[in-house]
Amino acid sequence: MSPFLLVLAVVQKAETRSFVKKVLEDAGHRVIESEGYGQAQLLLSNGLLPDLVLLECSPASSIEVAQCQQLLRSTSAERICLIAGMGEEKLRAEASELGIRHILSNPVTRCEIELMLEGLSQPWTRPGTTACGAASSSAAVSQSEMPAPPYIEELNGDSFFLAGSPKMLEIHRQVKLLAETDVNVLILGESGTGKEIIAKLIHKNSQRANAKFLKVNCAALPADLLESELFGYRQGAFTGAIKDQPGKFEQANGGTLLLDEIGEIATQIQAKLLHVLQDGQFARLGGQTCTKVDVRVLAATNIQMDSALLEKTFREDLYYRLSVFTIQVPPLRERREEIPYLMEETVRRAPAAMKSGAGAVLSSGLLDAALLYHWPGNLRELRNFVIRTIIMRDPAAAARELEAKVEGASRIVQPVADTNGISLQSSTPRGSGMRSVVRDLKERTEMQMILDALEVSRWNRRKAAQSLNISYRALLYKIQQHRLTPRASRGFNLEAEAHYSVEGNTK
Repeated sequence: MSPFLLVLAVVQKAETRSFVKKVLEDAGHRVIESEGYGQAQLLLSNGLLPDLVLLECSPASSIEVAQCQQLLRSTSAERICLIAGMGEEKLRAEASELGIRHILSNPVTRCEIELMLEGLSQPWTRPGTTACGAASSSAAVSQSEMPAPPYIEELNGDSFFLAGSPKMLEIHRQVKLLAETDVNVLILGESGTGKEIIAKLIHKNSQRANAKFLKVNCAALPADLLESELFGYRQGAFTGAIKDQPGKFEQANGGTLLLDEIGEIATQIQAKLLHVLQDGQFARLGGQTCTKVDVRVLAATNIQMDSALLEKTFREDLYYRLSVFTIQVPPLRERREEIPYLMEETVRRAPAAMKSGAGAVLSSGLLDAALLYHWPGNLRELRNFVIRTIIMRDPAAAARELEAKVEGASRIVQPVADTNGISLQSSTPRGSGMRSVVRDLKERTEMQMILDALEVSRWNRRKAAQSLNISYRALLYKIQQHRLTPRASRGFNLEAEAHYSVEGNTK
């Protein structure tokens, strides 16, 4: 049995679903719950690649029968385990014809589940899919070429880092490269994109992981209070200073200090902060002697630093001290493939009392709408939306809320880099059906993922194919299908790329 399995449990009965989840999670496996066949199919088509699909086949309508059959055909028979009643002999015979070997009798027992798990060894792959979950008409992609489920790393508290797109996987690679160094890092990105999560990830993977990680919100305090918060003060330094108080730099000595919203810091404090970064020394407010500290400084901001430097609201010398290494966190709209996973993780981590009786929060209609919505508030807005949906227990109403926002806009805005000289924005006529719009979005998401991987590798197609976990041939087919070419203005060696194309066609 694999040491870790990602299980998609498609079980309609709440008590059976709860029991199955407990048994699997007790064994160390991760479970994604789905109450309906349509929702499960949507998760699979959006790129979810479970090692096991635990399917309770008891459709009550012709629509559910068709959905169940589609789900069975789109999933490897070796990785399906059916839950069937004792009298459902026809279902068992059909399952046997499809090559499904694992069948549990309803009601299921812990012993049956454990015996079934012992028969599993290697992860499965859906034939004919690419890294983006889209079917390929050229050839089936082998199991070794398929991407794993998104990478998730637990951080302190209830926070976690999730990477399921080329841009976020590249950030994770950069963090690993920073593990052996102790340089300052500047984290840029829109509000709510998860800059603090990146900072925590850097700290966890650094040599200071066992020391303190402290955060100061530079925008939440006026200049005078911020200075005392950072550097501390001596007794009598100002009214109310009744005793000596160390600042965050002293408290974080030996560890990591995150200066959040660094772009909002007052210019008079910038000079003192620069001195600390240069010499590792500072004096408390009202103090005469200098204190020396050993602190790694991470800074984050959502402002445009180029404009701040141009307008002289942020010191250039401080900027260059902070930005020894810069990480740009993409907004959620540029990594839409992660939305289903982020929503599922939010539901899974919600308090049990909150989820009680909530049913299937992630309905297919809700996921469709979530993939189309622009999410200007990024991860923060997504999390609040999911929590509100859990509390209200009405996924249909939540889906209508998002659909209204999507329909209210004349265009679906995707302000991503035009790396191929073609626009990735698309008009969305009001008469368009939701399904056709979602299909169009998936195609554009696939194209953007390939472009991102090619840009990161500077159009080294073999490296791009490796980062996407697809074959070199499959990548060449997708480049040809989407008519992707590098922009000459970026200085790519087009003759070398032509050589790669010839090489790929001759193999």
